[in-house]
Amino acid sequence: MICPNCKKEIAENSNFCSSCGARQAEGAAARRFGPKRLMRSSTDSKIGGVCGGLAEYFDADPGIVRILVTLITIASGFVFGILSYVVAWIILPLAPPQFYAETSHGTVGAGPVASSH
Repeated sequence: MICPNCKKEIAENSNFCSSCGARQAEGAAARRFGPKRLMRSSTDSKIGGVCGGLAEYFDADPGIVRILVTLITIASGFVFGILSYVVAWIILPLAPPQFYAETSHGTVGAGPVASSH
């Protein structure tokens, strides 16, 4: 999937671009099948993917989720925040990697070929 704002390649079901932070079309979230599950992100991960997974689950910007988790960790005296992050890292399953264009005909990031008529 290509971000319409910065034209960079991003994960197929991303709600936000990891490069510029632009919100993606509602169609990306609508292509998911079945009920929404809370999982660690396999595409938007800084440490363990917990904040990225929370952001995907709540359709929020991952940067804001990371800031909130950091503030909660500092405000709680570090123990609660770090302990809950580690527990979530252990308990939450890792989201499966997304399928890209290599499963279809063509290559990743290949756009339409212009005709020379």
